[in-house]
Amino acid sequence: MPAAFIGHGNPMNALEVNRYTTAWRAFGQAVPRPRAILVVSAHWYINATAVTAMPRPRTIHDFYGFPPELFQVQYPAPGLPELATEVSDVVHPTWVGADVDSWGIDHGTWSVLAHAFPDASIPVVQLSINADKPLDHHLELGAKLAPLRDRGVLIVASGNVVHNLSGMNWKLADDGFDWAQRFDEEAKERMLTDPTEFATLDAHPDFRRAVPTPDHFIPALYLAGLAGEARSDSTDVLVDGYAYGSLSMTAYTLGMSCPHVAGVGGSSQPPASVPPDGSNI
Repeated sequence: MPAAFIGHGNPMNALEVNRYTTAWRAFGQAVPRPRAILVVSAHWYINATAVTAMPRPRTIHDFYGFPPELFQVQYPAPGLPELATEVSDVVHPTWVGADVDSWGIDHGTWSVLAHAFPDASIPVVQLSINADKPLDHHLELGAKLAPLRDRGVLIVASGNVVHNLSGMNWKLADDGFDWAQRFDEEAKERMLTDPTEFATLDAHPDFRRAVPTPDHFIPALYLAGLAGEARSDSTDVLVDGYAYGSLSMTAYTLGMSCPHVAGVGGSSQPPASVPPDGSNI
């Protein structure tokens, strides 16, 4: 199976047709049908490493201030409880807990999969991000997940390499500040040429502005870890761009050639009443 990192941005993308969502749909159409999808989402950021292990995960609407239509979206994909055991086995001795009732499928996952796999028929399992661990840990954990690719599991990481909510400007719907572009371009160079060095981006002079909190950056480390482990597979840019000045929408694939599909439009305009740093995007 291939693997991917998706810059998911505004949850309104779940309802939009734009150049990002068009690329996500093209990705879903290009991959072989997976046995299951394992997602590392920025929005399950807790003080433990856990895997969802319920047969019917709920759709979580973990954001604020958006239109009612977005809260009505459901992604009724089944779970795959036995995959929790497989994940635990391949990452041993890292401890992984089985979550049978607390989480589900959050918007970092379903806003992307609603386009990539709209029929919601493929089992979906989420792997939490352990907030207590350093960047190198997540890079190494991503590498340990590599055997799952040989078992028909599509691994998708979902976040944003540049993600600064306090710096967002709703008027810049399809543009990025200079510092955001500098950091994203350096991240792109690492991902495409030497993904094992992706964690050292914390030394970049724009890191603190681009990554004021690590939750959205860390998912990219999982793809970088997988890429470093899969020496015969290359990474490629699926789509790139910026949103609201301080988000990068860059998405990458590993081990596949995905056709570049021309889409129109960038990120949507949220309601004016939504404070950028209070929206949980």
